Amino acid sequence: MKHLYYATIMALILVSCAETKPKQDKSEEAAKEVYAPGTRRMNVEVDIYNIATLDDYNYAMEHYWDDFDFEAEEEVVAYDTIAIMQAFADYANLLSVERNGLRRDSLLRSVMQRAEHSRPVFDFMWYVAEGVLHDPNSPLRNDEMYIPILEVITTSELLDEYDRIGPNYELDMARQNRIGTVANDFTYRLADGRSGRLHNIDTEYVILMFSNPGCPMCREIQEEITSSPLINELTELGRVRTLSVYPDEDLEAWREHLPEMPSTWIVGYDEGMRLTAERSYNLSAIPSLYLLDPEKRVIIKDGTSVAQIENAIAYLEAM
Repeated sequence: MKHLYYATIMALILVSCAETKPKQDKSEEAAKEVYAPGTRRMNVEVDIYNIATLDDYNYAMEHYWDDFDFEAEEEVVAYDTIAIMQAFADYANLLSVERNGLRRDSLLRSVMQRAEHSRPVFDFMWYVAEGVLHDPNSPLRNDEMYIPILEVITTSELLDEYDRIGPNYELDMARQNRIGTVANDFTYRLADGRSGRLHNIDTEYVILMFSNPGCPMCREIQEEITSSPLINELTELGRVRTLSVYPDEDLEAWREHLPEMPSTWIVGYDEGMRLTAERSYNLSAIPSLYLLDPEKRVIIKDGTSVAQIENAIAYLEAM
């Protein structure tokens, strides 16, 4: 399989967070007039499918924040946090559509670089970006888009060495298991004492799920996977294997829940919590789903939706 398809899959997954709008004809001149300097951009509904050219699209994104006062300093306390977080979510969703030549990383960096005018504004935009791109409950959570933000934060002269400890850790974790790269290998232990390795699972797709016993959302995702016609069909054909890994230390609780686990799954635990110690996977949010290809390259990273898995597999099957 080609590396190129990962970007396309991510676009399909993230664009599902946006409403689909009807197509309309829009000339290049009209697009530039709508997004001319001085017009309002925050919370504006930009129809990504109707902007005439990539240049117009980049132009619109470059000027999206022109009405935001990056020089407010202490007056930042008067900002409407919810409105600005929604504006950032709209901005991130627009940038999530993969287009050749879209300057996504530089556009994301520019937001934080403009906020470096003062520490209050910088902290505020950091809070907003983190809530949209890093919070486990955000539908737009996306390490690939959060990395450019963190790269500015960790190198900003506004922060001292102690301020950088947290974002440096987050940046290191975000750079693990990136889309299109080979997932970090690890050993898991089964209930009968045998061990296995992720990279030794011989199948076309691996669904990797980190979960905890008694976790309600883990149970919901488990039920969604086992009730998925597509995943079930491919599991029966031996083309999909699901590996459930318990990453914590209460093995008694894990063993008590073993009878509830699907018989077709590989169910193991991380002996000695090595994944946490080695920082090879971000386990700050449970459950967490990964979809891997035959070479164990990452197709979906740190997801929480079985629909993402199904959509990605369906897309690959249709290629």
